[in-house]
Amino acid sequence: MFIFCKIFYKPASSQLPNDHAKMNACLSPAVGRFTQLDEEKQEEFKKVIIAFRNLYSFMSQVIPFQDSDLEKLYSFLRFLLTKLPKIERGPMYSFDEDVALKYYRIEKTSEGAIQLEKGKKGDLPGPLSVGTGIKKGEEIELSRLIDLLNERFGTEFKAGDQLFFDSIREDALSDSKLEQAALANTKENFGYVFRKALEDLFIYRTDLNDEIVAKFMDEKDFREIVSKYLLEQVYEQFRAKAQKGSSS
Repeated sequence: MFIFCKIFYKPASSQLPNDHAKMNACLSPAVGRFTQLDEEKQEEFKKVIIAFRNLYSFMSQVIPFQDSDLEKLYSFLRFLLTKLPKIERGPMYSFDEDVALKYYRIEKTSEGAIQLEKGKKGDLPGPLSVGTGIKKGEEIELSRLIDLLNERFGTEFKAGDQLFFDSIREDALSDSKLEQAALANTKENFGYVFRKALEDLFIYRTDLNDEIVAKFMDEKDFREIVSKYLLEQVYEQFRAKAQKGSSS
């Protein structure tokens, strides 16, 4: 852990291209010891790490810590979680393009004609809560993000992987602290808070898609593109929600 943290906390001016490889090498012995445990102890170990990570992450936002060793342990364990192998609990399922259709259900709830009242004029605004009120071209949907990542990095992400990014976005949107930060700051300043929180959200979702999480943590360019688009989505939705609430 000492060598890992020595590399991780190096100043930006001293960082080298092979630093990620060195940190991964520091994690390998711990991963090796983990794989020697039986399944029950592996699961117990993961639960302890996740509990510590979540508690420390929360407490560090409200209480100033003076213990640098705890901060180093927190950083080491966050990265270690992304490297630990999954615990198999049953058959694995491959999601194809049809997975997107799982979101929809057609059900007849009523029948009749829509009556428009005479003499009333005005604009018909689009609904903002689902994003359709935003002009075309102002932001790129997550489905476009999948295409961009595949084109840029040669990956083969599919609809099932898009669901992973959807879940990260929804986790962020349900965070009241992020919402307060978005409403109180410019997008640029909100980005400092959001990017730190985003790492924790990705690590928390490691079991859903460890390939994406590993790529996000290890590759700076990949992390930057994903962070930028999720930042845009989350910030705009927080602001739109607040604007809608103030006008109603």
